[in-house]
Amino acid sequence: MENLRLDGVDLDLLSALQQDATPTNQQLAAQLGISPPTCLRRVRRLRESGLIARQVAILDSEVLAGALGHGLQAIGEVLLDRQTAEAQDAFEARAVAEPCVAQCWRMASGADFVLVLQVHDMPHYLELAARLFTQDANVRNVKLHFATRRAKFETKLPIGQAQ
Repeated sequence: MENLRLDGVDLDLLSALQQDATPTNQQLAAQLGISPPTCLRRVRRLRESGLIARQVAILDSEVLAGALGHGLQAIGEVLLDRQTAEAQDAFEARAVAEPCVAQCWRMASGADFVLVLQVHDMPHYLELAARLFTQDANVRNVKLHFATRRAKFETKLPIGQAQ
């Protein structure tokens, strides 16, 4: 892939799309003060470069939990018994295959992995824990933190100045 160069218009587009990706091309162009063909061409280039990975609807977990009558979020620190590349790859593959694992981070120090879990309720968590932690002889320890309140949740990445 070529070295992607971003200018001020690209950065403004990325900032605007991270805030709200629902405007039409014409609305986005008007918002940024550029022509619709320029806007379309640049957004297409940003998508094709892989910088815009995908566009999704972000659900409010508290509203969803209220509508469904349940919802439990937890952050887990996983320490493996063996930290070989193969062992880490194997655990990571199993973790990312679980629909309840919202995020999986491989760490450089402390825990080997940090997982963000979203489960329906405690029985659902216990089923996940049996599959992901108990059945794997290489999981040495799991430290789990159940969330009681989320004060901030952001998907936007910081956008700096054009390079």
